[in-house]
Amino acid sequence: MARRSIVHRDPSVPGDQELSAFPDPGGTETPAARGRGGPRRGRWAGGGGRWLVWAGRAVLWALIIVIVFNGVRAPFERFTQGDSLSGQAAPSAGTGFPTDRAASFANQFAAAYLNMNASQPQERAGRLAPFLPEGTSDGQFGWDGAGQMSAGAIQPYGVDVTDAQHAKVNLIFQSGNRRMLLSVPVFYTEGRFVVSERPAILPAPAKADLPQEAEPDRDETTAGELRQQLGAFFEAYAKGDTVALQRYVTGKRLESFGGAFTFVKLQDLVVPPGGTIRDITAVVVWGLVPAAPPTAEPTSNGGAEGSGTLVQSYRLTVEKQGERWYVKDIRGADRSVG
Repeated sequence: MARRSIVHRDPSVPGDQELSAFPDPGGTETPAARGRGGPRRGRWAGGGGRWLVWAGRAVLWALIIVIVFNGVRAPFERFTQGDSLSGQAAPSAGTGFPTDRAASFANQFAAAYLNMNASQPQERAGRLAPFLPEGTSDGQFGWDGAGQMSAGAIQPYGVDVTDAQHAKVNLIFQSGNRRMLLSVPVFYTEGRFVVSERPAILPAPAKADLPQEAEPDRDETTAGELRQQLGAFFEAYAKGDTVALQRYVTGKRLESFGGAFTFVKLQDLVVPPGGTIRDITAVVVWGLVPAAPPTAEPTSNGGAEGSGTLVQSYRLTVEKQGERWYVKDIRGADRSVG
């Protein structure tokens, strides 16, 4: 028969707590234990971390809500912004000011502003009105109505942006034999522009100084070979004779003038030393279409009597195949010769 252990475990002693969770069946519970509140009850092993679990769940749900909200909002914003910007030029970086549209607005204004004729002042005032602020008392915007001025070749020359609503649009134009600038202050709001102050005419930047370059090396032997062939090439190029033109061309098809000019002569030819493929410069004299009647007799220079000429420089890529040279490409020259 097994003997029952008579050893009592004291719950106050480390290692005995597992038995102290149950009442002593034999009433052997010590007074000290009862004095501490009676039998000690068992504790759930994970109860101390329950608040951490709920806090983690709350953070996770908040993160999910933010992700879903942003995912729905982003395409909606792109859609609404796309509608609001449709038909408008892209604003300049960092300011929100639409420089392209401002340049177009100022260009139209300049065409009216820079052309003055004392015999028709009211016509100019009427053309200026759509660009000026409401209630402007000076319909001529600074002109006293006397004298005259004309301008053309008006082109944008840059926009100086102050902020999202203010800028100065610079335009370059030509009046007679002078190039000048016009600075136009403009105000922008809600997709609309207005000239906010009288403009200012300024001198245009001076022309650049072209540096002198050394005379290029020339291969006169090859130039002699090319001269006769290129003369025939340019003649076919001017007439638009596609059959004759292809005799002197290799590779891609070249378009032609189709009779807009006549070939007069090959004025100069610069052929640098090299191999079978070279970039050469040709100076060509074209005959202009005459202003004479159709019965005018052709002259020895290839044009009709009374027609003028025009000298132009071309850059050609040529390739030698066998004993002949062929044109691979033709374009404008980088530098004029002579």
